[in-house]
Amino acid sequence: MPNSNTVDALLRTGAEGATAIAAPARRPLDYAGLRAQATKTVSTLNALGIGRNDRVAIVLPNGPEMAAAFVCVAAGATTAPLNPAYTEQEFEFYLADLGAMLLIVEEGADSPAIAVARKLGLDVATLSFDTATAGGCFEIAGSSSGLPAKKPGFAKPEDVALVLHTSGTTSRPKLVPLTQQNICASAANIAESLALAPDDCCLNIMPLFHIHGLIAAVLSSLYAGASVACTPGFNALRFFTWIKELDPSWYTAVPTMHQAIQSRAGRNHEIIEASRMRLIRSSSASLPPQVMAAVEQSFGVPVIESYGMTEAAHQMASNPLPPRDRRPGSVGIAAGPEIAIMNEAGALLPAGSIGEIVIRGPNVTAGYQNNPEANSAAFTNGWFRTGDQGVLDDKGYLRLTDRLKEIINRGGEKISPREIDEVILDHPDISQVVTFSVPHEKLGEDVAAAVVLADGATLDQKQLQAFVSKRLADFKVPRTVVFVDEIPKGATGKLTRIGLAEKLGLA
Repeated sequence: MPNSNTVDALLRTGAEGATAIAAPARRPLDYAGLRAQATKTVSTLNALGIGRNDRVAIVLPNGPEMAAAFVCVAAGATTAPLNPAYTEQEFEFYLADLGAMLLIVEEGADSPAIAVARKLGLDVATLSFDTATAGGCFEIAGSSSGLPAKKPGFAKPEDVALVLHTSGTTSRPKLVPLTQQNICASAANIAESLALAPDDCCLNIMPLFHIHGLIAAVLSSLYAGASVACTPGFNALRFFTWIKELDPSWYTAVPTMHQAIQSRAGRNHEIIEASRMRLIRSSSASLPPQVMAAVEQSFGVPVIESYGMTEAAHQMASNPLPPRDRRPGSVGIAAGPEIAIMNEAGALLPAGSIGEIVIRGPNVTAGYQNNPEANSAAFTNGWFRTGDQGVLDDKGYLRLTDRLKEIINRGGEKISPREIDEVILDHPDISQVVTFSVPHEKLGEDVAAAVVLADGATLDQKQLQAFVSKRLADFKVPRTVVFVDEIPKGATGKLTRIGLAEKLGLA
């Protein structure tokens, strides 16, 4: 594979007539067309006064135009995709914090981002397309400020390609700048981990305002000269129709999506049998071993669990492809950056020791923007502290033991919610579970679990507690069990522990 360290160079590797971007009910866009679109987009942005390192907020629905806009804008400016579902108040925070110079929205859109942009003095450009043309072809129209772009042309390796906010579940969201080199290095890492080749096609069901979809699905595919099929977003009812129409060789998703797909796999056996699927990837949250086994059985292909975060431009570790060893419950081996385990004092620990997972490498951000306090806490001796707790074995396989901020401290007893999740999921009447902390007057925190029952199942709190108590010490047994039809999820479909007590009225 090429050693591309800019988006422009990366887009020049695919064969001219090979498909780059596909979409349901649309003509595919080939690499020649995508390269022409990138050149035109950079020229249009330059005419609007936008150049290298100038920030462009993008508020577009999932689909081929969003995927193409991400790479084409990133080829000559800094792209900042935002969740279209944000409220006016959220857009005001994010657009101001980004320091965006331009907002791109779909022609005819009534997004609250438009009014916010005008209030903040940002220029607004519209993106239009014709469904009769290839998916990913678009026009950008906006009014010029009259000032030429200070740094026109295609971006350099050290220029910032992408800025995203961290989730901000426990504090103000932090702004993560990722350079051209950062995101291209991560795309290369993923392409290598999955042995992507030009005839591969990724079915993207991830939101394209999140690092997982942007890098793991879109950019890694383009790095390999392969194609990405861009859906309107995750829809379990349409997933198998897309498999049949778009003929992907792999897809990547978060665990809740895999569970929803698995629940419909049995009735779509013929489509699975006729597909050319060669692997399935899971990332952004821990995949329960029970779910991995069920999906592998349904699809007859390996499920590759990976570990990523925004600050690493996504991927840090990944289970290898067969015939190498895949280990359920492990996020695999280092797959790009170096990985080590560090104690609180900053010393690196030997294999088998539990501590904080730290990373360093060309895909890792140089630091949060305008946040010296966060950077001081995040970097130690050149290593980035992930905030995750884990252990490396003597073969280099990494197992996450928990998010440091999610560990439950029950009267001094440190409890891993993931451990409890995996025990509860072994109960045949349980479909989904998230274990989390609730405030306790004397202990500080106590253990609670939100569970979704399997279809037709009946189970009460005492029965579940009795099941757990056979496998775990008494202090780990959830004192509160909340039965819900659906567990609240974040914008990317991830189940989140932090803040769940408040959402369920337990705090």
